[in-house]
Amino acid sequence: MDYYDALETRDPEVRERALLEALAVQIERAKRIAPGFARLLAGVNGADVQSRADLARLPLIRKSDLPELQRAEPPFGGLVSTALGAVTRVFSSPGPIFDPEGAGPDWWRFARALYAAGFRRGDWVHNAFSYHFTPAGFMVDSGARALGCTVFPAGVGQTELQVQTIARLRPQGYAGTPSFLKILCQRADALGMDISCLAKALVSAEALPRSLREDMGRRGIRVLQCYASADLGLIAYESPALEGLIVDEGVIVEIVQPGTGDPVPDGEVGEVVVTTLNPDYPLIRFATGDLSAVLPGRSPCGRTNQRIRGWMGRADQAVKVRGMFVHPAQVAEILRRYPQVRRARLVVDRDEAGNDRMILQCELAAGAQAAGLLDALTGTLRDVTGLRGEAALCRPEELPNDGKVIDDRRNLS
Repeated sequence: MDYYDALETRDPEVRERALLEALAVQIERAKRIAPGFARLLAGVNGADVQSRADLARLPLIRKSDLPELQRAEPPFGGLVSTALGAVTRVFSSPGPIFDPEGAGPDWWRFARALYAAGFRRGDWVHNAFSYHFTPAGFMVDSGARALGCTVFPAGVGQTELQVQTIARLRPQGYAGTPSFLKILCQRADALGMDISCLAKALVSAEALPRSLREDMGRRGIRVLQCYASADLGLIAYESPALEGLIVDEGVIVEIVQPGTGDPVPDGEVGEVVVTTLNPDYPLIRFATGDLSAVLPGRSPCGRTNQRIRGWMGRADQAVKVRGMFVHPAQVAEILRRYPQVRRARLVVDRDEAGNDRMILQCELAAGAQAAGLLDALTGTLRDVTGLRGEAALCRPEELPNDGKVIDDRRNLS
């Protein structure tokens, strides 16, 4: 089996030691250079963070908080640990959120994902990610050039011109969104142009339907996907085994209960929290707002790093009930007070009169006693949220494992 480097097949214990050693250095560097981290991690000694459990006790930085942090301390919220003069590019994502790019080859670590998708030195890559405002185009561009590939910076739009360019330049690979790959293929069919040169694709930024992957396979294009963000760069990537996404070697991934920083057991769906070891932008316990779950075991491809199921939706589930916001963290607070409740979901709907209604559905842990629990839970729901509601008990495993903490069933259209 062919791998990008020896890091991908390390013994997991060796990798874990290396990650934690690098994390300790990262924490101290961030505190020393980045004023935002000096405040956030005041009292934290990097050398004391020696396990995942220690990491889980550090505070979260939420992606949704970045716009306000950056407005208060421009341009990057005091979270960059390199001189501003060393920032080579600045991007803007919705929010707005300003994201830095530092110096050095493959700063976003995309070569690993491209390699797993079959890209090799000498390949020509048609890069249909945007080079405008957001960094996706540059992420692929720098990773592909680090591999020794030639890049055509197509960007987005101008579908007919892109098809013509592919037909003439004959690139071996495509990078971009899966939906735009489908559009290009359909447009080529309509124009009668041959783009059968495309044999491989790395896609991201949106869901990859199985039907699209299969359709591209019939055209001779093997499509693999990766998971990345403008803040973190590459987070995880697919290998030819097609069994989950393998976590990048330059990050630490946790899956936590939405609304909290508390890790969930492997297999449980929760919010993706990422710590990057990038020394320029050392985001530590960065809560992405995305949902995923850890897959047990190792990939059949031979790579030994942790695997996740990929993007499974958003964890930002706050809803407004009778004029007041209810947040996943409030449901988590109720669970903390009742260890006999294994899992809970707050269902919001409307009664026969059209009034908002809340029902806290609870699964009990094995052996837990239900006597008097419903009344207690109902009272705590009112105390924590400031709103009236009721509690209900569910059968074991009745609540789906989908990471949803608040289920808003109202028709708000």
